[in-house]
Amino acid sequence: MIPRPEHNISRSNISKAALKVLYRLQDGGYEAYLVGGSVRDLLLGEHPKDFDIATSATPEEVHKLFNNSRLIGRRFRLVHVRFGREIIEVATFRAAAGADDDDHQVAEGSGRVLRDNVWGTLEDDAMRRDFTVNSLYYGIEDYAIRDFAGGVADIEARQLRLIGDPEQRYREDPVRMLRAARFAAKLDFEVEAETAAPIEGLANLLDNIPGARLFDEFGKLFQSGHAFASWQQLQKFDLTRHLFPLTAMWLNNDPQGLRTCFIEQALRNTDERVAADKPITPMFLFAVFLWGPVAGRARQLMEEESMPEVQSLVTAGAELTAMQCQRIAVPKRFSFPMREIMQMQPRFNRRKGKRAMTLLGHRRFRAAYDLYALRALLGEVSDEDLAWWTDAQQGSEAEQKKIFAAGKQRPAGRRRRRKTGNN
Repeated sequence: MIPRPEHNISRSNISKAALKVLYRLQDGGYEAYLVGGSVRDLLLGEHPKDFDIATSATPEEVHKLFNNSRLIGRRFRLVHVRFGREIIEVATFRAAAGADDDDHQVAEGSGRVLRDNVWGTLEDDAMRRDFTVNSLYYGIEDYAIRDFAGGVADIEARQLRLIGDPEQRYREDPVRMLRAARFAAKLDFEVEAETAAPIEGLANLLDNIPGARLFDEFGKLFQSGHAFASWQQLQKFDLTRHLFPLTAMWLNNDPQGLRTCFIEQALRNTDERVAADKPITPMFLFAVFLWGPVAGRARQLMEEESMPEVQSLVTAGAELTAMQCQRIAVPKRFSFPMREIMQMQPRFNRRKGKRAMTLLGHRRFRAAYDLYALRALLGEVSDEDLAWWTDAQQGSEAEQKKIFAAGKQRPAGRRRRRKTGNN
């Protein structure tokens, strides 16, 4: 128990919606605590975006207390309580399952937990959470923190440590390996040695995780403002090839580091957009991850089957997107525009005339241009060509007409490579 005078968490920094849920559960006769990442981040002086609650009430009991709630999940049954655009997630205390528990299922062989809805006490729940820094509970009745696993000490040491036997915990849920990478990146923590040790040997367990769940993890890794650091952690633990096998193979042949620079610059750009509160979409990063493999396959189709350039990109994009989706299930609302901006790349080779100018008005132009600009790091686009298309976007429509009237197509086969560093 860490009493209020010994920690820095104040109710003024907690979501009003979360406080409403906590007080109503308490008034209903149930135990209820703020739990997990929000407690951790508040201790670090951050401002959490999400507030989760753990309670002794069952999902059905929570649902009865809140008209603005709905039951979700089958693998883990939860309740979402909605306040406008804010959702407070409420979970019932869970316990370790016994052999005869009906609502607990483990995959044969791998040990992966398929369903887990065995209720328990606060102490049970604390020891079943993944990392010590996520096993912290804040109570509104006394404003104290309950720390069952040494999470506060690990926060002070800036280390990430699994509760229990690391190998067993990874087998229960292999996504914990990705969570280790993500939290290390987000918090700038070191993964404790025993927690890190089994990852390389168990990483292949990720190959059996449903693609839809990995897509959710992709968003958390690369769309939360720490994409570049997440990439570094994935590379450090050799997890990249289990998420992006085609990209990993492409990066294996990178003697000058240009391909690595291409990926890393895109991730830095994404982090800058998040920091500036600008919109981002997974469509663009998937295009970045797949561009090299798709372009390589397209060249192969052009050489071996005499396929036209655009058609080769269409075919290669369809083939390799299907292969990538076997690992991460990219929804069609993202995979279709992703392929489209790759197929648009040859259009940047045409500068002159109305047809060339229509590219500026294409709804995917900005994303296609951003990919085109990144390709300069690979030596596929010259500084001159990139500058021309950058200037062509400026000025009035009349000025743009003059630019395209005087524009010229780049002579086939003449590409000036751009020397670039990893910056």
